[in-house]
Amino acid sequence: MANENEGAAAQEKQVGIQRVYLKDCSFEAPGTPGVFNSEWKPHIHLNVSTAHDKVDAASGDAGDVYDVTLTVEVRAELNEKVAFLCEVKQSGLFLLRGLNDQELAQVMAIFCPTQLFPYAREVVSDLIAKGGFPAMTLQPINFEAMVAQRQQQMAAEAH
Repeated sequence: MANENEGAAAQEKQVGIQRVYLKDCSFEAPGTPGVFNSEWKPHIHLNVSTAHDKVDAASGDAGDVYDVTLTVEVRAELNEKVAFLCEVKQSGLFLLRGLNDQELAQVMAIFCPTQLFPYAREVVSDLIAKGGFPAMTLQPINFEAMVAQRQQQMAAEAH
């Protein structure tokens, strides 16, 4: 009996990827073609954010499926002018079952973006290269450290 109860408890908590998809992307290069005549030493601005929504599903997973979106914005400035602006919204449908509110928040803030980031990084790299700019590979992001830093900032602001 103990093994059956342990198995049931293990099955209650589920975290899984159902689908990964590109929700939106854009690339603008307002300084072209003039920017190509300058020495390429841009100042890069990177902004990363996440959002999530519950998904209404007709299946038995209703209420357990979340649409998580990772937004990655890269802006390159050269001589104080925007050379390019790239925005990618990489999304995924995640089955998140049996998690308490704290666990759910952690999974959506850390696990889900960590899974989505490699896809977003590839799209960003492709768009920038297709825009005629030198290759750019975004470094991995430690979403756990980002969450911890945000929590520390919120705690400091509360005091």
